[in-house]
Amino acid sequence: MTLPWIQLLLLSVIDCLAGKSPFYMSNDSFNDLFIPVDSIEEEATLTCDAKGTPPPQYRWSLNGTLINLGLDRRRRLSGGNLIISNLDRYQDVGIYQCMAYNTVGAILSRRASLQFAYLDHFKVHTRSAVSVREGQGVVLLCGTPTHSGDLTYAWVFNEYPYFVQQDNRRFVSQQTGNLYIAKVEPSDVGNYTCVVMNSITKGKVHSSPTSLILRTDGVMGEYEPKIEVNFPDNVPAAKGSTVTLECFALGNPVPEITWKRANGVPFPSKVKMKYSNAVLEIPSFQQDDTGGYECVAENKMGKNTATGRLAFYAKPQWIQTMKDTALAIEERLYWECRANGKPKPSYTWLKNGQQLLSEDRIHVEDGVLSVSALTLSDAGMYQCVAENKHGVIYFAAELMVLASPPDFTGNVLRALLKAKAGTTVTLECKPQAYPIASILWKKGNLITLSPDGTLRLANVSKSDAGSYTCFARNRFGMSSTTGRLLVTDPTRIIQGPVDMEIIVGESIVLPCQVASDPVLDVSFSWAFNGHLIAKGDGHFELVGGRTAGDLMIRNIQLYHAGKYICVVDTDVESLSAVAVLIVKGSPSPPDSVTVEEVTDSTAQLAWSPGRGNGSPITNYLIQTRTPFTVGWQRVNTVPEIIDGNTLTATVVDLNAWVEYEFRVLAKNSVGVGEPSPVSVKTRTEDAVPDAAPGDVGGGGGSRSELVITWEPVPEELQNGESFGYIIAFRAFGEVSWTHVATSAPGASRYVYRNDSIAPFSPFHVKVGTYNSKGQGPFSPVVTIYSAEIEPSGMPAGVWARSVSASEIEVNWQALSFTPERVLGYEVVYWEDDTKPETMGKVRVPWNQTSVTVSGLAGNTQYFLTVSAFNTAGTGPFLPAINVTTKKPPPAQPPLNVEWTLIGFQLSLYWEPVLAMESESEVTGYQVSFTFSKQKEVNTLTTTNSTAELTLPGDDDDYIIHIQTLSEGGLGPASDPIQIHQLSMSAHGSKAWSMDISPLSLLLSIALSTFRLTS
Repeated sequence: MTLPWIQLLLLSVIDCLAGKSPFYMSNDSFNDLFIPVDSIEEEATLTCDAKGTPPPQYRWSLNGTLINLGLDRRRRLSGGNLIISNLDRYQDVGIYQCMAYNTVGAILSRRASLQFAYLDHFKVHTRSAVSVREGQGVVLLCGTPTHSGDLTYAWVFNEYPYFVQQDNRRFVSQQTGNLYIAKVEPSDVGNYTCVVMNSITKGKVHSSPTSLILRTDGVMGEYEPKIEVNFPDNVPAAKGSTVTLECFALGNPVPEITWKRANGVPFPSKVKMKYSNAVLEIPSFQQDDTGGYECVAENKMGKNTATGRLAFYAKPQWIQTMKDTALAIEERLYWECRANGKPKPSYTWLKNGQQLLSEDRIHVEDGVLSVSALTLSDAGMYQCVAENKHGVIYFAAELMVLASPPDFTGNVLRALLKAKAGTTVTLECKPQAYPIASILWKKGNLITLSPDGTLRLANVSKSDAGSYTCFARNRFGMSSTTGRLLVTDPTRIIQGPVDMEIIVGESIVLPCQVASDPVLDVSFSWAFNGHLIAKGDGHFELVGGRTAGDLMIRNIQLYHAGKYICVVDTDVESLSAVAVLIVKGSPSPPDSVTVEEVTDSTAQLAWSPGRGNGSPITNYLIQTRTPFTVGWQRVNTVPEIIDGNTLTATVVDLNAWVEYEFRVLAKNSVGVGEPSPVSVKTRTEDAVPDAAPGDVGGGGGSRSELVITWEPVPEELQNGESFGYIIAFRAFGEVSWTHVATSAPGASRYVYRNDSIAPFSPFHVKVGTYNSKGQGPFSPVVTIYSAEIEPSGMPAGVWARSVSASEIEVNWQALSFTPERVLGYEVVYWEDDTKPETMGKVRVPWNQTSVTVSGLAGNTQYFLTVSAFNTAGTGPFLPAINVTTKKPPPAQPPLNVEWTLIGFQLSLYWEPVLAMESESEVTGYQVSFTFSKQKEVNTLTTTNSTAELTLPGDDDDYIIHIQTLSEGGLGPASDPIQIHQLSMSAHGSKAWSMDISPLSLLLSIALSTFRLTS
């Protein structure tokens, strides 16, 4: 298979700063490159990419010889990349190196090898047969053809694809390629072919077959092991590599292979044994894995050993390198580079790609390069090269040699320097100069020499103010810079913040006011617990003017407690004032509430305190909650008042056998804090009931029954499991009680049935309680009556009359005698038997012998009957009578109502109402009027369609309705008429209106009509 090989060999390159010598992109190592021979028609690209100013140019060398690209048609440059076409396995193989250079300097890349992988065919010839005795060991030689690149070996038995399976008797060495059979058996007879594969090209070749035959002159006897495959006396191994050692022996019986280290140390878990211990594999080889290794082959006839040593080696790796350096002319350069590796690396130094040797000013020793009295010609690119037999590494740095007159650009004296009187002022003169310049200071006629360029003025006063000039000189020239010193009065804080105590939620102002020299710029800032208070925090605001930086803190919270520092900054100094703010709040919740001991009525609690939040905890409160309470309830405790130093208390007056939750609240001078986390649910112990049922009574029921009722005991008062009631009763005059128990906790009624019970007989009754712990108390004794029987008699003299269209009056005579109790009378009425939905009932007390049934339909026949009743039910009914209700009143209300008011006399007029055939005739009218300030209704009747009313003299409003009168009752009312009595005379109608001015409206009667809504 041909791969698209466009080979890319990345040579280490790093970025370069503008105006610098070339730098390669990476210093990482890379592997040598193998190219399959069958890919030589492709191109190989060796990449070399450097950065520099001006842009670098490139040269390439092969095996140390410069490649003349002008005369080479197969090689060309593309940028810095070397492109090789029509690859030749003989001319292009070797070590390549790139040089990048410009006018500033040059550097070399790492070296990389370019090799060609190939595998030639076996020579074509017939291999001689190998003849052995059964039980004898044998080695079949592969005879590897010429090749380049790693190989793997396998053997085919007789025909492809039957490969020889390796086991304790057969082994294929990946070092020699040979097949080893420790003890030949008859099944081994056949033809063997060696198969070789190149790991890079993936190509395979097959040898000619070798025949293995058995000799007929006998069987091989047993003999001791003979090791045929072993490893060298010294095996070099790279750090991190996988090391493989082979060991195989011939022998009869088949030898057993074992391994051990010469120092007796057991193998680490990473070591693997393969192919019946013929292969020892050590992955990720480290320094600890070095030393002697021993292979032992043993059978019953004896044993044999093979030994060797694993030697650790490592390519060089940098542990110290140099940096780009800029030095002034005549200064001394000292660079040192160090690398580790095994064996220890040697060092060489390059300048612009050429090796440096010790001479004159240059000294090269091991990894140290020193150059004294630098000149401009020493500038360029330098490389330190560390090399051992396993690898070579490069590190590059640029040396810049500087020469210039003094230059204050970017480092001039401040035009105006302010300083506080009494302080020390330092004026620094730091020009850029190569070599270093000598410094002289001048103020007026005063001249001062300064070796380091710094002028120090101690305890300055107003007399030290003025202009100062620094002069700098070297052999290339002179330069100067001037600045003015202004001495100011000290700044003082005249009012600073003071320590304070404050309650959560309040607001305060921390003052910070200063007196300062007018020429100074003053700024204020505040720090809270070491952190600068930033703008935008809603709680803090800086208030004040030029000389005040007061801090306002709004809605203070607990986390605002701490140290506040006002920092005053001026041009010449910084001052500060400190205050501690103590914020008091209600206590934090207590924690870890536990229930330590429980009885049937008490629970002992313990808890850990919360924070006092600026105010000591004065006392604790305990609350509880059960499934039977609404929310949390305060409980009684011992001690009754729990002071702030007490962390335990006993809750008392609890109910037995109830599941409780507890929580604790702390209180201080500020208030009560948030509650603690809730305790684990805890049930009190059970106890004998201590509550009796309430509201014991009864009576009623069916014949021969005694009905006893009571109010059940709430679950929280039942005090334990298996709760129930004991019902005790006895007839009047009896001494002994009858007891009955019920195990239903929610029971509220018991019925005792006995045919011997006389109706409405008195009984003494009491109800008690019990649970699994025992019997509780009984209720007080009450008297109730047994069930009675319904009345046996019937009322007499029943008659009825229609009162209106919706009412019938029913009358009867009371029962003169009946042995049963009569509680009252029941009137039942209905339209006819086909309309059961029209049936109704009315009940009245025993002392009443008439009732008016209302809500009936007009002009309708009704049937009625009367009976007596008591708690047992109703007695027999009288035969039904029938009555027809009167026709309904006219549905039309009075219309076109007009009125006239003269003084207090009101006259009303309306159209007469004519009844329809199905309605009752109009017999008159009823006029109703009310005062708006009162609820009393006044009425008068008239047979005419007019009415005269005398109104009271009160200054009030009147509302008037008019209705028809008839046998069917009152008809619907007219629309309400509202009259405002504001003067002595007026008139109007339902739709009366006037065009009246606002002034005349005040002098007349305001009148309006409206319809009332329900």
